[in-house]
Order: sequence, then structure tokens, then C-alpha cells
Amino acid sequence: MTTSGNRNEGDVVVIGGGVVGGAIALGLARSGARVIVLDEGDAAFRASRGNFALVWVQSKGFGMPEYALWSRRSADDWHGLAGILREEAGIDVAHSQPGGFMLCLSEAELDKRVEMMRRLHNSQPLTDFPYEVLDHAETKRRLPAIGKDVVGALYSPLDGHVNSLKLFRALREACQRRGVDYRPESPVETIIRREGGFAVSGPWGEVRAGKVVLCAGLGNARLAPMVGLDAPVKPSKGQIIVTEKTEPFLHNPMVTVRQTDEGGVMIGDSQEDAGFDTVVGQPIISTMAERAIKMFPRLAGLNVVRTWSALRVMSPDGFPIYDQSESCPGAFVVTCHSGVTLAANHALTLAPAILAGELPEAVARFTARRFHVPATA
Repeated sequence: MTTSGNRNEGDVVVIGGGVVGGAIALGLARSGARVIVLDEGDAAFRASRGNFALVWVQSKGFGMPEYALWSRRSADDWHGLAGILREEAGIDVAHSQPGGFMLCLSEAELDKRVEMMRRLHNSQPLTDFPYEVLDHAETKRRLPAIGKDVVGALYSPLDGHVNSLKLFRALREACQRRGVDYRPESPVETIIRREGGFAVSGPWGEVRAGKVVLCAGLGNARLAPMVGLDAPVKPSKGQIIVTEKTEPFLHNPMVTVRQTDEGGVMIGDSQEDAGFDTVVGQPIISTMAERAIKMFPRLAGLNVVRTWSALRVMSPDGFPIYDQSESCPGAFVVTCHSGVTLAANHALTLAPAILAGELPEAVARFTARRFHVPATA
């Protein structure tokens, strides 16, 4: 499909304007494409505004080593993405990779974590994924603020974090400067294969493009079948606590606790199967706070300034879904629950491949066809 000066035509339509859609759109625009982003707006169940902002590698890939390799690739490339965003958007997203800790509050918890890591890293492709098992004394030497209930920790130098709201803003700004046509309040109702491309429509009107990329998070489950794809994603509820700002004491991120560049402490990582419910639940919040205070007793003296919940985008096995349509060539789906960690891959590797018309071999395992392989006897 050739494009003209018509503002309702582009090379690629990206459906979804969150971190995943923003990273794909930026990568496409940097590769020379004329991109239109259709964003449902604040009515969407947007994971991007509720995430924990980790760039995390440790413990990922159990059951699919390719996911660990894909995560590490993105973590390594995040330094480049942060530089691009600083240059193209003028925004420092506070990315750092100081290494991350997984704190354990019992010997049983530590043993379970260690066994999982050993099983994960015994796979041949993951022998070069460094991590350390630390006892209480060594953990306290590295993290002086921990409490007596911390029996030990696992540490990996591969882990980092960013400021998620600055990332969201930087992607939007960089896309705008690259000429991406961002359209808020544009929910998509239909996608139709037409004239060598696609017609995408909603109550706002219609746009056309030669390619379409589904980055709509939970909305991909509805949209994917329209272009011969499958995205069986469901919501997983997570809740987060944010404290008032305090002096820096926690340079390294944890799975459940991190101090932001602005001084507030985030506490999170709950997982609930609650459908599309996003109401903050006091029992969950209380349990999260209690564990965090055991890890870092000084948190007991801080005021909570905000709590929220958001919905992760989870596939049946928890791993990403990257696919291209056989029946509707030019249609792609990109969905995952680690949009921050994988943002560098999406912008620097996946988007150029989409524009070229074929997904890279590195993501071949992430096709949704894996959910339809008959069980062997």
C-alpha cells in the first residue's frame, strides 16, 4: 500500500499508546516509517501508568530460557535507549543498572529461591547469567538499612530500574519530534484487510496503512482475531504503595521494594486473579507494607502518599507474544507484561524488523502457536 500526503494514511498504524506501543512507534519512526498511533486514552486499562519500572533479568525465563536471553539483551541495550531518549526527547529517564536484590525473610524462602535459580541457570544458554547467594551478614554489608528478619538475598549485577513516568513521557516526546501522528481518544473497533494494507476504524473515523501492529495490551485479545492472529491475554492485578520522599538509602532495586530517583519508596509485586477489578484492597496493601518494613524497618516511619492498582498483561504461560499474521501479511502483535524491561528490544530490534516485514529469529519461540501444540501421549 503506498501512502500519500493524506493525514489518514501511513506506513504503519500502531494500536496502543503505552510503553510497548510507544517503544515500537519510536523504533519504526527512527527507521524511516510514517507512523500513526491510535491510543484509547485514559479509559484504557493502561499497565504503563501503574508499573514498578524495573529493568529486570534475574529469575526470568524459568520454563523458557529464550525469555531470559531476550530480557538480558534488552537490559544490555537499555543504556543505548536511555541515551536516545535523552538526545531525542531531552528527558533523563533515570535509568541505572546497579544490580538487583531478591531479599528473603525465611530460610525456606531463601532455599526455594536458590533452588529455582540453580535450575534456571543450569540450562545451557544461561551459564553466563551471573548471580550471588548472600547470607544476612553479607546482605547487610551491601544494604546497611536491612532489618534482622532478612535471612539472606540473591543478587545479580544485570538488574536495574528507571523512572516509569519519565519513560512514558520521553517516548511520547521522542515520537512527536520524529513526526509520529499520535491520536488520543481513538479506540479501535474494526481492522479490515484492504487494498494491500489495512483500514482501521472507530467512532473517530478511519486510517489506512500498509502494516498494523497491535500493542493494545489486554485489548489485543479482541483485536488479534481480526487479522488472523491470537493473543490470549488476561489481566493480573498488582497493587503498589508509594511513600513520601526521604533521603537516599536504597541505591539498588529489589523485586518488591525500590527507591525512585525522586526519593519516594515504591512497594509492590502483588499478583491477583481478579478480572478487571482495579480497586485497592486493604488486606493486600497491609501484607505488602508488613513485609517491606521487615526488610527495611525505617519504612515504618514514612507516610504513605499514594496507593494504586493496575493490570498486568499476562499470556497463559507469562511470556511475551510476538507474532506476524500468515492470513493477513503486514499485521503483527506485540504483547508482554514486562514492557519497561523489554522497551530497548522493542525500539531497537523488534520495530526495525517489523518494518522490514519479518520478525527476528530471536523471538521465534514467542509465537502464540505454542498454546496450540497438542500434548504428547
